[in-house]
Amino acid sequence: MERGGRMGSHHILILLFIGYLVYTIDTKQKNFPAPLVLLVIGISLSFVPYFQSVHITKEILFEWFLPALLFISAYQFPFDHLRKHAGIISMLSTLGIIASAVLLGGVVYLLSAPFLSLSFVGALLIASILTPTDPVSVVSILKNSSKDPKIADVVEGESMVNDGTSIVLFTIFAGMVIEGHSFSISSFIYDFILVSIGGVAIGAIFSYLVCRAIHLTHQRQYQVMLSIVLAYGSFYVAEALEVSGVLAVVAAGIVLSYELDRLIKESHYRDYLNSFWEVVEPSILALIFLLIGIEATNYLVIDQWLFVTVVFLASVVIRFFVLAGIVNMFKAWRNEFNWKDISLVTWSGIRGTMSVALLLSLESDKASLDSNILSITFGAVMLSLIIQSMTIYPLSHLFEKKKG
Repeated sequence: MERGGRMGSHHILILLFIGYLVYTIDTKQKNFPAPLVLLVIGISLSFVPYFQSVHITKEILFEWFLPALLFISAYQFPFDHLRKHAGIISMLSTLGIIASAVLLGGVVYLLSAPFLSLSFVGALLIASILTPTDPVSVVSILKNSSKDPKIADVVEGESMVNDGTSIVLFTIFAGMVIEGHSFSISSFIYDFILVSIGGVAIGAIFSYLVCRAIHLTHQRQYQVMLSIVLAYGSFYVAEALEVSGVLAVVAAGIVLSYELDRLIKESHYRDYLNSFWEVVEPSILALIFLLIGIEATNYLVIDQWLFVTVVFLASVVIRFFVLAGIVNMFKAWRNEFNWKDISLVTWSGIRGTMSVALLLSLESDKASLDSNILSITFGAVMLSLIIQSMTIYPLSHLFEKKKG
């Protein structure tokens, strides 16, 4: 089912109202997280003629929604928690993502033979889309169901940082599939370092300047305006300079949080900012998951659901073994994370917003791209969102109960 057209302001208002109803009525968010409910409603709305003109693009997701969500996550993430788990978060977000993408690509390629004809590079492209995690629907569940906050901290910290690595991998593999580029390990390392360090540097510089400007600004509405400029300005400037806008926003949010914690006399600024961004976040999330659901029916008309399930399961199993391998590299991590913790971090790695944004960026190349790649990957993302979101609370509750 193909849809075209544009999304009007009337669509946005109705979707926001639906989101408000879901957040208000959904009293069992542990078992049925709001994003999952919104996703299912979005799929249902796709069959309503009024919404068949609604079409979400990569630009809407990547340039309008993503900077705000990343900024909120980074700004609200306690700096002490980031510093405490910096080692494992960094490893999972770099070496872990690269290892997961390569291993998953190889497994998908080997398992695809009975189902369809898929090139090895195509399998790597699928893997690169499925590596970024988006635990927006599970972090609050983990914090409420577990007495140990380290699981939620590692999951949330990894998801903030690994998007930058995933985008670099995706760009390389997409270039190989669509334009026939060759792979160079030296070029990959150079691009990865340049894109990552450049993005972090721009975000940190922007955030430092905003923190200095706060001293000159006494009205709270202007302070909120500065935070909006910081979130989107750091992203757009970084992207214009061809470095990671994702990492720029994350760095900007972390530095701002750190600076506000240091400036005790200005601690009330955080309350002002929270009051604004805590309204923005659920509004954006409501729109994102409803729109993903509406868009899903464009991609899920496939007859390869068995293979989609295989790809989803392979992504979970490989993530588990990569996590276990990284944890066992250092004695301190082995003592801190047992197999139950590794299992929770694995199952909490839901594929979501970033994976969909990467998928939608391939839309303009549909003619030169195997349609199976889009359908299979979108299907695996949907399974991840639905199955993992519904089962994370029972799993975390079971492990917590056994600890007791």
